[in-house]
Amino acid sequence: MSGHYPRNAWYVASWSHELPVNRPFGIRILGNPVVIYRTDSGRLVALEDRCVHRLAPLSLGRCEGEKLRCQYHGLLYSPDGRVVEIPGQPEIPERAKVHAYPVVERHSWVWVWMGPAELADETLIPPAIGLDHPDWILGSGHIDYQAEARLVHENLLDFSHLPFLHTESFGPPPSFSTERPKLTALERGVRLERWLCDAQPVFKTDTNVDGWTDYDFLAPGVLLMWSGSFPVGSAAEWNYGKPDYSRSIRDASFTCQAVTPLTDKTSRYFFSWGPHATQGNAALRDVMMGIARKAFEEDRIMIEAQQGILDATPDPQVMPMTCDRAITIFSQVMRRLARA
Repeated sequence: MSGHYPRNAWYVASWSHELPVNRPFGIRILGNPVVIYRTDSGRLVALEDRCVHRLAPLSLGRCEGEKLRCQYHGLLYSPDGRVVEIPGQPEIPERAKVHAYPVVERHSWVWVWMGPAELADETLIPPAIGLDHPDWILGSGHIDYQAEARLVHENLLDFSHLPFLHTESFGPPPSFSTERPKLTALERGVRLERWLCDAQPVFKTDTNVDGWTDYDFLAPGVLLMWSGSFPVGSAAEWNYGKPDYSRSIRDASFTCQAVTPLTDKTSRYFFSWGPHATQGNAALRDVMMGIARKAFEEDRIMIEAQQGILDATPDPQVMPMTCDRAITIFSQVMRRLARA
């Protein structure tokens, strides 16, 4: 895998509700095949997804209590990755084991630590918001990209593309491409904050608003974004800083998004979005998710086409612009973490 991605980080492998009891789930993360299963007791286990015998995928196996059996020749694995039974062979070699990955369920996501187990630090899991949070009414989904995760990161770090690529979905005002957000470098990412003053909100009305959006984009590729609409003049009242969300008059929303590198040229994009419980309901959530899915499909088509051009270009070079500052900051963070 490319050196763009740190191994000492938590990567989203699935939504919690997509991982029922006793049904192994296979995924590649940073090119590594991983099998995840939920035991009878509800425990999550993540193992290397290749049997030590003939390298068959354990994700095609079956759960037996807390253990996982290879469906090819029947080797039985314990949650620590050790083979505890070989049919017809009482002796079990000491080397008969696969790697066990630290795995945590939090914020409605299943997170896998891809570095050495002894370095796994749960405090590094980004502070996302789960689907069961009482303050938000969130929908969820995921999209697979035939493109490297880095290109999806860049798309999420530079919203100046919104007025051009998303005219038929989000439909933001032109100022989204002409006015640059405030940027703050973080230890493991970058924060972007933006006021759009006296402009139409995403859900068009007869009244203009001051729209606020801020989000943290955190390693290894997790976006946490809050948005809201306020009366015109609110931005100046708060000196163009962070507003009091409780005074939002409409469109208060939150989204979690995570990009997981599957292989060098494929990635999986997880997302949620929805209104604040005081300003919306399930019907509005469904409308918002419909808009989001349309917009994310617009992104996917463009990014996969971009990947095709990059692959066809010897020694591809990009021309940086001022809208790329957040990309530069985050790329520096990822390189530093990858080196570490």
